[in-house]
Amino acid sequence: MLFVLILMAMLWGVGALMKAPVRARLVMIGALYLGVIVIQLTLPEGSALREGTGGSAAPWVLLGVFLALVLGYRAGLRRLRARIAPAAPELPPAAQPFREVELDRYARHILLREVGGPGQRRLKDARVLVVGAGGLGSPALLYLAAAGVGTLGVIDDDAVENSNLQRQVIHTDARIGMPKVFSAQMAVAALNPFVTLRPYHRRLTAEIAEALFADYDVVLDGSDNFDTRELVNRAAVATGRPLVSAAIAQWEGQIGVYDLARGGPCLACVFPERPAPGLVPSCAEAGVIAPLPGVIGAMMAAEAIKLITGAGAPLVGRLMIHDALYGEMRVIRTAPRPDCPVCAARRRPAAQPEDVIA
Repeated sequence: MLFVLILMAMLWGVGALMKAPVRARLVMIGALYLGVIVIQLTLPEGSALREGTGGSAAPWVLLGVFLALVLGYRAGLRRLRARIAPAAPELPPAAQPFREVELDRYARHILLREVGGPGQRRLKDARVLVVGAGGLGSPALLYLAAAGVGTLGVIDDDAVENSNLQRQVIHTDARIGMPKVFSAQMAVAALNPFVTLRPYHRRLTAEIAEALFADYDVVLDGSDNFDTRELVNRAAVATGRPLVSAAIAQWEGQIGVYDLARGGPCLACVFPERPAPGLVPSCAEAGVIAPLPGVIGAMMAAEAIKLITGAGAPLVGRLMIHDALYGEMRVIRTAPRPDCPVCAARRRPAAQPEDVIA
């Protein structure tokens, strides 16, 4: 019997040296075990082969029963542990761990004390909607994609035109005639394959604005008309989404962050009245210097990143005005209007003296 046990041990050891699978080694040992049982049951007593393998089938049967009990106990224990252990949640694509190539891509962000690994994680999990894929939306989308914002949305009903290419850097000559949202989708995919861009080729309307905004964490408004800006502001207030809004004309641009949750005004607080006709001409009417949308659009992306990561101080309660012609920048303080028809009803009323608990 000792000889057979040594032979079994040798089979296991040789199989391990040859890197044979455990299952294959167990099959070989099992075949030897069954062969010994057959010998004990078929050969007559006193046979040299039978005596050399133990002389009786009883010890081998007992050994087999013992091993079966041990293996059955271990299998049952594993099954019980699997039932007790909570199932690992299935993570959405944006919540998957960073790949090595992503860590290398975002290394300069991760080195920043204000962003770091947790901030980059928040960027990966964030969803940002950009209204307009034109002059302001183009650089904002590119920089948000480069920064690693996991999900971007862009809504615009226009197609790429030759006159856009002077300043709308996300589009190319080869994509003239293509809807801007699909052109932007191609550019973002080429820049960062780890970012998803959702294109909405349609005009933003009051019927869809709130439902669309509710699916995103931050909204950037790069539209080029006051009607759309008013609509975006109302929907942002209604859904409680922070709004980064900007505008450009000729050599001058402005940008602000409108977030009631941070105590700031809404856009209607700062601009309560519609500009008089002809007072604020469009870029098509008055022109715009090519780099200006890039400057302001990049600022929009920076403000969105600050809102997502918690870095620094966003432009809440401040309106920044950039004069590219004379190289000047100035900031104007803004405040909520108590009688604002858009946001006043949604603001938490200030505590009265009798409401304060000493």
